[in-house]
Parts: sequence; C-alpha cells; structure tokens
Amino acid sequence: MTQDAALRTLSGEGLRRFQTLQTEAVSTVTDRFYASHGSIYSRFGPRGRDACREDLAFHLEFLRPVLEFGLLQPMTDYLGWLGSVLAARAIPVAHLTLSLEWLAEFFAEHMEPSDGNLVATGLRAASTSFLNAKKGPPKQPLPSELWPEAATFETALLAGSQRDALAVVTGCIDTGHSLADVELHVIQPSLYHIGDKWQANQVTVAQEHLATAITEAVMTLGLLRSSPLAAIGKRVLLACVEGNNHTIGLRTVSDAFQLAGWDVQYLGASVPTRALVSQAVMWKPDLIGCRCPSRNSCVLPKM
Repeated sequence: MTQDAALRTLSGEGLRRFQTLQTEAVSTVTDRFYASHGSIYSRFGPRGRDACREDLAFHLEFLRPVLEFGLLQPMTDYLGWLGSVLAARAIPVAHLTLSLEWLAEFFAEHMEPSDGNLVATGLRAASTSFLNAKKGPPKQPLPSELWPEAATFETALLAGSQRDALAVVTGCIDTGHSLADVELHVIQPSLYHIGDKWQANQVTVAQEHLATAITEAVMTLGLLRSSPLAAIGKRVLLACVEGNNHTIGLRTVSDAFQLAGWDVQYLGASVPTRALVSQAVMWKPDLIGCRCPSRNSCVLPKM
C-alpha cells in the first residue's frame, strides 16, 4: 500500500454514503468482536459492548479527515492514545488493528467498489502508520510548566474537594497571579496528569468527571475575582462544535479573551452547526474559535 493511495479523498457522494453506513458498520463490527472474543470483554458487563461501539464510532470520526482531506496524522495520534488506554485495561492492542481491518472489510463490501476500496485503504493506512509509530522512538513529553500549587490542586480534585481546589486558585490570584496564568500553570497540568492517570487505569471515570466539574466551578469563581482590562471593542465567539463535549480548554481561552478586554460569547459544548453559524451571522464577531471533534481547536477570522 502506498501513502499516495491512502491519501486519496472521497467525493461528496462517497462521503455521504460513508456517513450513512457508519451506524451499521459499528454495530456489525461490535457483534463480530463479541462473537469472536466475547470472553475477553465479558468482565466489563453490558458497559463493555457500549464502550466497544463508542471506540469504533471514534475510529470512523477520526477517519473522516483522512477521507475528506487526506490527513492521516490525526488518526495515527488517536490510535496511539487509544492503544495505551486499551493496554492499561488488559485489552490486546492487536484488537485495535483488527477492528480497523474489519471496518475496512465492511465498507469495501457495502460501498461502490472504488469508494469502498478507498475507505478500506484509508483504514489500513492508519493501521500501518499506527504500527510503525509504535516501533519508532517514543515522543518526548512537552516541557512541564506546572507551578508547585498544581500538586495541591490535583489532590483536591481527586479528593472531590471544591473548597480546597478553590482555595488554591484564589490564593494564587490574591498573591498577584492572573487567572490566565493560574489556568495555564496550575489547572491545565493538573487535569493533564489526571487524564494520564485515567489513561493508565489509575483513576475512575467518576473521579475524572468530578475533577472536571469542580474545575469548571472554580474557573467561574476565579473569573469573578478577576478584573478584566478595559473593553477594546473586539468580539470573539467560542464554541465546541457538534459532537465535542470537552469544554475546559475552550473555557480557558474564553477567560483569557475576556480578561484581555474582548467581548466574549462562549456557547459551550456540542453546539449544532446550524445554530453556531446563525449566531456568528447575527453577532458578527471579529474572531471565531471552535473546538473540533479531533480535540484540536481552530480559530477563524471575521466572516
């Protein structure tokens, strides 16, 4: 398989057919997994089947940039992350590449031959890229920028103590630090570390969700204690696009803009595309920032 073949893109009609088949593909491959490897997943109970469906749906979500734009790297990065999550839960990583192969077989069978082969090629290219990345040198972690307060903040989050978490943030603000810096050097690294612990199966989903909920509340209270600069006459519209519910990063961006004197409209999680476009047309912002399903953010200039 050549990279050029893997990076060919689908036509508009081919993409529509691909989207139409996604639910059936996820259901078919999930059933196939449980028929062939059900004993491995039985320990997870009914939730295991739901998780299998969710993972397969994410495979196809990350496949879309491959099919639409010829961008393979986002899917390779996603597969690398998911592989570590599965390994921490004693699920064979080989099942990840097997799921890609079974999805490839499904689309090759259910689409027009040229389109089906293109989808299958994209899936197999992603699988090959993932396996090659595993064999290569590990990526170096980003330099740590955490402040000493980050450890105390993380402890408070994992203990479920909003009072203690708020005390850390307000203490930093009271000693002259801006909320934007606190979010960057205390809150962000704490949440990254908790996410790493969840990925390694060291904290539960409930603990991670609680940490997120406490953080959102603390960020709001921190913003109320902060004094923004004078209004500069600029507008920014921020939203997580439809299907994306990860709001903390965009909330951080929202706070930074607001404290810098911008007029901010922050629409929150999973905003339907039509509603987002309508709001942008009506409000006419100077800048639009969106958090996309691939966990990357995109910022667009004034329309």
